[in-house]
Amino acid sequence: MRFDVFTLFPEFFESPLSSSILKRGQEAGALEIGVHDIREGATDKHRRCDDYPFGGGAGMVMKAEPVAAAVSRVLKWEVGLASAPCPVVLMSPQGRTLNQRVVEELSCHPQIAILCAHYEGLDERAVQMLVTDEISIGDYILTGGEVASLVVIDAVARLQPGVLGNEASHQSDSFSDGLLEAPHWTRPVEWRGMSVPDVLLSGHHAQIERWRRKEGLRRTLQRRPDLLQQRELSQDERKLIAEIMAEGDVRSPSDAGLQ
Repeated sequence: MRFDVFTLFPEFFESPLSSSILKRGQEAGALEIGVHDIREGATDKHRRCDDYPFGGGAGMVMKAEPVAAAVSRVLKWEVGLASAPCPVVLMSPQGRTLNQRVVEELSCHPQIAILCAHYEGLDERAVQMLVTDEISIGDYILTGGEVASLVVIDAVARLQPGVLGNEASHQSDSFSDGLLEAPHWTRPVEWRGMSVPDVLLSGHHAQIERWRRKEGLRRTLQRRPDLLQQRELSQDERKLIAEIMAEGDVRSPSDAGLQ
């Protein structure tokens, strides 16, 4: 899978993209990540990419032409004359909120272009002409789209074959099946008076799987009951929830958003 990131600050990406899983994915050939300087699309001698907003107001606005020129050059796209060759995502607080469903949707594309806006944002004409999707990572404001774009790249990249060391790792992640994960333990068995649950030491795989499913449901009930309102529960999951409620962790079905 290929990511093409367009930014005013390409140096921002040097360390994150050369570390950990993203580095390994690129070395394995599972990922290609190109970082492109929007200033290369500027035509004046100062390579200016922002200007004052029409109508007045605080801050500056990113100019349309440098962004369009950079995107057109890299994607080999005749903007305005042909459809975008891949999704062109603008990181924006006004976009749809990133979640695992959106991540899985994006992971199906062989290539994604990501635009990192700055200042007060991008000239609306460039948004209308270039952008096919707008994504937000939450209801708060960052200084620019670079941090948010790294979140998208990391989340989408780890679903690509060859990126994670264990291909099954992401299948049990929180949100992958609409629930939070069960808690995890590792060696030693005893640590500062606290022990690993006996079932995880039993070697009984069916019991371990049932325990993990129950504890994932327990965490979801306690921390994110809204997720259960969006999910069709199986008969076995409803039985586990009944057990959890009988243990006193949740007072009633309505507490969990269930009827």
